[in-house]
Amino acid sequence: MAAQDQTTPPTGNPSQLESDQATLAHITQYHLTRCTSSPIYAFVLGDATNPLIRFTSARKGIFTARLRLAPQHLNSSGSIHGGVSATLVDWAGGLAIAAWDLRGSTGVSVDINISYLSGARLGDEVEVEGRVEKVGGSLAFTEVRVFKIDEATGSRGAVVATGRHTKFVREKK
Repeated sequence: MAAQDQTTPPTGNPSQLESDQATLAHITQYHLTRCTSSPIYAFVLGDATNPLIRFTSARKGIFTARLRLAPQHLNSSGSIHGGVSATLVDWAGGLAIAAWDLRGSTGVSVDINISYLSGARLGDEVEVEGRVEKVGGSLAFTEVRVFKIDEATGSRGAVVATGRHTKFVREKK
C-alpha cells in the first residue's frame, strides 16, 4: 500500500470522523485570538464575550462549526446574505489551513469563489465545513460548504453555499 501524499488531507465527513482535541483546541484559540480582532469576522461570528459560532469537530485539515442566523446575517429579503456566505468561505478556508498543521498564520487570499445554492432564514442554524484540498510550498487550496441544519433531526439538510479559497502560505525567510 502506498503512503498517503503529505499534501492532501484525509477523506471523509468530519461529523463521521473522530475529532482530534489538539486540532479543535488550536482552531478555537486561533479564532479567538486572531479572527475576532477583525471587525467583519466579529460582526458575523461574534467575539470572545459574545460568540455566535460554535466549533463542533476538527482534525487535520477539516473542521465544522455551527452558526444560528441573526438579523445581521440576512439580506433585505430575509435570507442569508451573500456577503455573509462569502465571509464564511473566507474565514473557514483560513481555519482549515490552521487545522492542517496547527500553524499560527494562514496566509493571504489569492482567489475565492462562491456558489449560492439555497437560502436560510432568521433563526435557522447552518453548519460550516472547512476542508483543505492541498497545502503546498506556496499555495493552499480549500473547499468550504455551508449547510442548513434540519431542526427536527439536527443533521445536515440543503447546501446553502459552496466555495473554494486559495491562499498564498509561503512564509518570509
